[in-house]
Amino acid sequence: MASRRFNKELLAEEEEEEFHTSAGNLMESKTSHLDDILSAELEEAFLKETSKIRLHYVAKIASEHTPIDLAYAACRLPISVRHILFDNMPNIDAKALFMINTDGNTRSEVLRHLDDEEIKMLIHKMPPDEAVEVLDNLQDRRFRKVMELIDVKKAARICELQKHDRHSAGRLMTNEFFAFPMNNTIAEASTAIRNNPGIDLTRRIFVLDDEGKLQGYVPARNLIVNPSNLTLKQVMRSVHHKVVPGSTREEVVELVGRYKIPALPVVDENNLLVGVITYEDVVEAIEDMTDETMAKMAGTTEDVSGHDTVMRRFFSRAPWLLVTACGGLVSAAIISYYQTFEKDLLAFIIFFIPLITGISGNVGIQCSTVLVRSMAIGTLSAGNKKQAILQELNIGLITGMAFGILCAFAVCGLKGLGLQIFKFKPLDAGILVGTGVFGACLTSSLLGVFAPFSFARFKIDPAVASGPIVTAFNDVISMAMFFIIAGLLNTFYFT
Repeated sequence: MASRRFNKELLAEEEEEEFHTSAGNLMESKTSHLDDILSAELEEAFLKETSKIRLHYVAKIASEHTPIDLAYAACRLPISVRHILFDNMPNIDAKALFMINTDGNTRSEVLRHLDDEEIKMLIHKMPPDEAVEVLDNLQDRRFRKVMELIDVKKAARICELQKHDRHSAGRLMTNEFFAFPMNNTIAEASTAIRNNPGIDLTRRIFVLDDEGKLQGYVPARNLIVNPSNLTLKQVMRSVHHKVVPGSTREEVVELVGRYKIPALPVVDENNLLVGVITYEDVVEAIEDMTDETMAKMAGTTEDVSGHDTVMRRFFSRAPWLLVTACGGLVSAAIISYYQTFEKDLLAFIIFFIPLITGISGNVGIQCSTVLVRSMAIGTLSAGNKKQAILQELNIGLITGMAFGILCAFAVCGLKGLGLQIFKFKPLDAGILVGTGVFGACLTSSLLGVFAPFSFARFKIDPAVASGPIVTAFNDVISMAMFFIIAGLLNTFYFT
């Protein structure tokens, strides 16, 4: 069987994997090996001579591997054949799990080949919060038609979740959970849990008053270790942290991460419990946030973990690169403006522009990245904002001084190595380059420090501050500063 063959291959390659890991090869892992093997097996199956043989091998592979592994492998297949893999899954439960774990492109392709009745059966096997993610890939008209076929109660729960913003607690939560009146006994709660196997049991059972308002929670373990005749009120604990449906996913991640909350309650304005956010929901949110942040820092709007087409990826990156191109043109305009400098001075300045923009650019990126990271994990607040700004500016100042002096001595020493830099004296050349590096580092530090706060103030993701837009501005400003310093030195010192 393919699964046994896969295990043998993993064991045979174990020593090689350890070597790669020790060498720092981040591209190798057991799951990536599995994806490679599954993709190769599926591609080979789709190349068989006849459709009957192809379907036989695809069905065989689908029966030998978990729907989750197949969901990831499907993302690597040509878009036109992904629905064939779905069709050959062994049962409806496997198909539902496949749809929950695959990407949006695969979901769209599969849903396009299913009729409304088949989609209804699929959604029936999913929790409402997972069903919402799958149904997001349907057009509005077809979504309404499918909703008319689904059980009224489940359709209402799906619609209730879908009305919330995609990046809010309301979309992360599930509205299927266990909550009981505080006067219920442990035995009554346990019976209700046994009678509802379709609802996932979280590590917390919530306790309500007679009006349905949240009063506390009972750890799931307490249902086992305590006498069954005790009431939930006698064993419940206080709820110290909760969110509302409109809370951002960043707030949810921060609360769960700091206080290690296995099931975070979501309440409305009247403290009525409307949903629960589990660890699994938070992990998915963190993955999405990480992908989006990495994309913005890299200067693109694409899904970095997705499998978009080449042209779609190009159009996701092009607008950001256009800004960089504009920055380059502005830099050329600045150089053109300073053509009034004498020929040797202008040639000397241009010779060191890569040094200036390279050092200053990295200084600015370091400042902005550190601050963006602090914002993301919640360690930067209004109380310590001033301290963080002063700290980064001081680091920029020290960096500019240290590397300015270092570059000045290096340039002065070039003549000692037999290299003559144009007509300048070694001391003059060192002063010009060292002062330019200092000024450029200082301006890039200012840009790197204040850009994240400026973006945040205008409700723009601060991660953009580490992307090509700010990098382009940094190159222009640092180069302009170098020319200004050169002009001042040429006027008041060199003459």
